[in-house]
Amino acid sequence: MSVDASVERRAEPENRNGDGNGVVAPSSTHRLRLNPNTDHEPDSYEDLQLEFSPLLFSSLEQYLPPFMLNTRRDVKVQYMKDILLRYSNESERNRVQKQREYRQKIMLRYQPLHRELYAMNAEKFFVPSFLEAIKNNTEEGFRRIISEGSPGVYTFEMLQPCFCEMLMSEVENFEKWVYESKFRIMRPNTMNKYGVVLDDFGLETMLDKLMDSFIRPLSRVFFPEFGGSTLDSHHGFVVEYGMDRDLDLGFHVDDSEVTLNVCLGQQFSGGELFFRGIRCDKHVNTEARAEEILDYYHVPGLAVLHCGRHRHGARATTSGRRMNLLLWCRSWSL
Repeated sequence: MSVDASVERRAEPENRNGDGNGVVAPSSTHRLRLNPNTDHEPDSYEDLQLEFSPLLFSSLEQYLPPFMLNTRRDVKVQYMKDILLRYSNESERNRVQKQREYRQKIMLRYQPLHRELYAMNAEKFFVPSFLEAIKNNTEEGFRRIISEGSPGVYTFEMLQPCFCEMLMSEVENFEKWVYESKFRIMRPNTMNKYGVVLDDFGLETMLDKLMDSFIRPLSRVFFPEFGGSTLDSHHGFVVEYGMDRDLDLGFHVDDSEVTLNVCLGQQFSGGELFFRGIRCDKHVNTEARAEEILDYYHVPGLAVLHCGRHRHGARATTSGRRMNLLLWCRSWSL
């Protein structure tokens, strides 16, 4: 059994070790604390046009030195932006700039079909049992709605049928626009030839909210060792499988700390996910133990949550067509 780990990985910061005195120092004057100030309530940055995710700024704010915590928001933005730019190399900065220009071109031209998708509407999007568990925000409440098919693979009812139908319809409308306008789009990753990146045509803010308010509470409980409590950015996309789409997906790991995978629907057979446990890079090709082996059959609206390092793949879709929503959740602090 071999693992195809060709999924694109993030550019890593040049140095995450700090100076040994409790701070990380990307420059002589701009420093971060090694440990967050958990009592500090960070500002929201969602209304600003920024080079990086607004949630990243909110997360990073808790690491600011004490004298910066109560300064004006614009001052904090500049301080944190200087640090982020210092940590990202030139190729990463160029990539971010090109991505921003690419998304701006799309959003200037593409007309959404279902504008209600572009803002979080929890009561319309999620099933009541999931909303109740998130509201109570306790491990006991989460475990009441969650099944653990094998260690580290959690499933639960999540999405309302109306949300699944709207999102599939929006994706089809976007693909129609792409075809008619002859606009060349970027696919979700190096392994999927079909599918779309939802962040590219305006759904980034809604998906940020999904991660921050609904996935991070779960990840804090079930994936603390994988950065579950510090998730602050995401890559959101839809993949498509069928006889005229991608048929299957090779054995691999994800470019994420935590992955959410939800079947949106349509009629199909086959396409089961198979999981084979977590390994470090050195032992990623080792055989799975019996308790790590899980075959999961997709059900529309049912979510699967696992860490990105959990080895998995998808068997061939033998008939029909299947769409899945994927949210790769990441943590800047790792």
